[in-house]
Amino acid sequence: MAVAVPPGRAADSGWAWKPVARDALLARAFHSCTELRGRFYLVGGLLAGGTREPSSDTVVFDPARGQAVRLGSQGSPPRSHHDAAPVGGRWLCVVGGWDGSRRLATVTALDTERGVWEAWTATPGDCPPTGLSSHTCTRISDRELQVAGREGGIHTQRRYGSIYTLRLDPSARTYCYKQEGCHIASRSGHCAALLQTPGPHPGHQLLLFGGCNLAEPEVARHWSHGKIKEEPPVAPHLMEQLARLVSSGQGSQKGPHGLRHHSCSVVGPFAVLFGGETLTRARDTICNDLYIYDTRTSPPLWFHFPCADRGMKRVGHRTCLWNDQLYLVGGFGEDGRTASPQVCILDFLI
Repeated sequence: MAVAVPPGRAADSGWAWKPVARDALLARAFHSCTELRGRFYLVGGLLAGGTREPSSDTVVFDPARGQAVRLGSQGSPPRSHHDAAPVGGRWLCVVGGWDGSRRLATVTALDTERGVWEAWTATPGDCPPTGLSSHTCTRISDRELQVAGREGGIHTQRRYGSIYTLRLDPSARTYCYKQEGCHIASRSGHCAALLQTPGPHPGHQLLLFGGCNLAEPEVARHWSHGKIKEEPPVAPHLMEQLARLVSSGQGSQKGPHGLRHHSCSVVGPFAVLFGGETLTRARDTICNDLYIYDTRTSPPLWFHFPCADRGMKRVGHRTCLWNDQLYLVGGFGEDGRTASPQVCILDFLI
């Protein structure tokens, strides 16, 4: 007798995406989704596959109530393929992206206390990228972000990518880019994870995953012990669940090959990747696999947990941490054109 597999779960995989909310306002892909003060702020994105015009909507999702509302503030920027970061527990800084006609490197911020969008100003000495899309923007502190990825359009791409330090001054509403001297592999649609290095005096490293044909993560930046302020774990129970899950799997030093437009969230020593589009196949390119990168060992190990439910295939989606849960929001499904209105949490069955 066949055993029915619940939505989002591969048989005997030990995990599932459990639906917790559904709202048409959340149906979008290549958006940003950022947790700030217990709310998820969804900015822009594409509402359907095949369109080049990004949405200018800002939608606020309350995970405690499972409710979404459209923010009525003026000046919400039309953006897709951008990134965003919370700053000072107040501002949501949107960096770069596609506005429907060109790739930008500007910073636009939502003041969540006042409900107002502000176009921040570049300071003298600013050395911005040519234009950013499908890049990553990683928060180091309330005054520093690390921006990584390919610059310019498809016809102006270089054989390598660049790393920029983006310094912010929220009180003055200004920003300044500084290009770092190191180069990285040319990547687009990758993800970034700020993870501790192992050892008695751990530092931090910024790792880049996917966005090109390489399988190995790339160390983009490294900080010695004490350079980055230590923060307590935000999801201790989720860390325990992930540790139990990987203990049931077989680790490998080889990660997913040629993955892009996937999601990535850091949970303690783990980087949790889901979905995306593979560059290794001509057909059936959109994925529904869960990958966990475990830095507790040296060298770190990859754990792969496939999913049998094709309805959970996602590309251009986001995952977001809140209240010891990992949420999956938006993204196009298997056809690469239909945006999901569903919100799910990562559930464990072991």
